[in-house]
Amino acid sequence: MSFHEILFPVDIALNSEGGPTRRTDIVALVSGYEERNSPWAGSRRSFNAGYGVKSIGDIEDIIAFFEARQGRLYGFRFRDPFDFKSSKTAATPTDADQLLGTGDGAATMFQLTKQYPSGPASYTRAINKPVTGSVVVAVAGMAQSQGADFSVDDTTGLITLSGPPVSGAAVTAGFLFDTPVRFDTDALRINLAAFKAGDIPSIPLIEVLV
Repeated sequence: MSFHEILFPVDIALNSEGGPTRRTDIVALVSGYEERNSPWAGSRRSFNAGYGVKSIGDIEDIIAFFEARQGRLYGFRFRDPFDFKSSKTAATPTDADQLLGTGDGAATMFQLTKQYPSGPASYTRAINKPVTGSVVVAVAGMAQSQGADFSVDDTTGLITLSGPPVSGAAVTAGFLFDTPVRFDTDALRINLAAFKAGDIPSIPLIEVLV
């Protein structure tokens, strides 16, 4: 897949609008009941980064970023203002935040994930773009040292332990992360007069699978 490991301007991203999208197909039956089905395995996030543009300098930065990505051709990292931590937004990530799996005495590789629990249900999201240097890991509650005890692939979110955890040992982690996205348009339409009058330019972004 065509992807650039570069971060969209954070000061613009943190004032963007957007969030997760689901797709649900609904068939209304004659009886009045419904049959509901989702063809998507997970959610897909979309954003309008135009809400974060506050100056002419921001517009210039966006144009340069758009041109370097060649419109929709190349994906990139985006800091979701509402969801970029393994912990709550107001908290600091710890190595106990997210359960990645349990040891079986053989496996050494674990994918970073984030759980979204609510009542009896929960959604597990794979985290593929952790922020470099932000990942902390524990095995059976014991903090691990990056480099000596584990390594992390910042482009896939894959954790590799130096040795397999014993059977039943919980592997947990905390981290910051970015969302892989691309521009959802091949044409930027920015009217300078309208911008000065307070109109928000439309800069649509859509999450991509990597």
